[in-house]
Amino acid sequence: QVQFVESGGGSVRPGGSLRLSCLVSGATLNDYSMGWFRQAPGKEREFVAATTWYIGGTNYADSVKGRFTVSRDNAKSTVYLQMNSLNPDDSGMYFCNTWPSESAWGQGTQVTVSS
Repeated sequence: QVQFVESGGGSVRPGGSLRLSCLVSGATLNDYSMGWFRQAPGKEREFVAATTWYIGGTNYADSVKGRFTVSRDNAKSTVYLQMNSLNPDDSGMYFCNTWPSESAWGQGTQVTVSS
């Protein structure tokens, strides 16, 4: 069973940056497209970004285009999300998962953007 451990969240001021990591176990990362998702309090979980199993393929939500960059290191079985120019609307719990079909969710990592 594929499992995910997200890390790298924290509290930053508007305009700041964070780099999230997602360690994938129980599966060969090379075989999967992977997505990042987020959920703010009282809101539904939403898609943020994805990296496809084939090299170079990425997909972003309009709200993060030009600010976030998704990448992967298959050798380390890890997916990354570099987040720049953060704003309060980016706050929430961030999760990674297989994409577009989802597996069981991990614990996520909290991102708080506040002045």
